[in-house]
Order: sequence, then structure tokens, then C-alpha cells
Amino acid sequence: MTTTSTKRRILIVDDNVELLEELENMLSMGGYEVTALSDGTRLFDVVLNNKPDLILLDLKMSPKSGFQLADEARNSLLLKDVPVIAMTGFFTEKQHFLMMKLCGIKTSILKPFRPVNLITKIEFALGNRLEEYEVDGT
Repeated sequence: MTTTSTKRRILIVDDNVELLEELENMLSMGGYEVTALSDGTRLFDVVLNNKPDLILLDLKMSPKSGFQLADEARNSLLLKDVPVIAMTGFFTEKQHFLMMKLCGIKTSILKPFRPVNLITKIEFALGNRLEEYEVDGT
């Protein structure tokens, strides 16, 4: 689904191992190069060797939350320009939007989400124009 000739690198950080595997498979089949982490403690070790083009980040994790990781990425010379898409099923309050803004997260997607919606957000964040294709109304 990517519109460039080289594979775009996506780093996924989520403590839900089932979802992590599902996303990794889906995005790999979609033509992305995917690295998956089940917690963020190794984030900077991993990106030193393979800087991502985009980070998909769960917000509610431990020992470091997605908010903490996004803030660290925003303040990192290596990752400050890498777009972050927050994945969450728990924020409904205005303060979460404020926290996302403070951490440099520009967009989010609510869990559960449809794969086509995630791909659309990824491609938009990467600056790619999606080709038109049919999507069922469900």
C-alpha cells in the first residue's frame, strides 16, 4: 500500500502481544518494514540501529507509558521529526488531548479500529496520497 519504492519503516510499541502480532502481520503484508516492541524500555536501543519513519504507540503501558515515550521521542534528536500515532482505548477526557499535545503526539486512533482507518492515518502521517479503493460501509 505504500506509494514509494522503498519500504517505509514502522515501529509499533504496544503491551498487548496479540494486537502487536496482528498489526505486525497486517502492516508487513501491506508493504511496510515493521519492528514490534511489547514495551518501550528498549525503544531507543532499537531505533539507534533502525530509525523508523513512523511510530505507532500505545498510551497505556508500563513501566513507561506511551505519553512518557512520546515525550522522550519529541526531545530526542534522532526521533523528534518522526510522526507518532497514539493508539488507545482509554482516553475520553480533555486532559488526555492536552497530554498528547504536550508530548508531541499529533494524531491518535481509538481501539478497536478498522485496519483501513489505521492505514489511512499512517499514510497521511507519512505524507503519502492513498489510491482510491472501495471500503465497505460496516
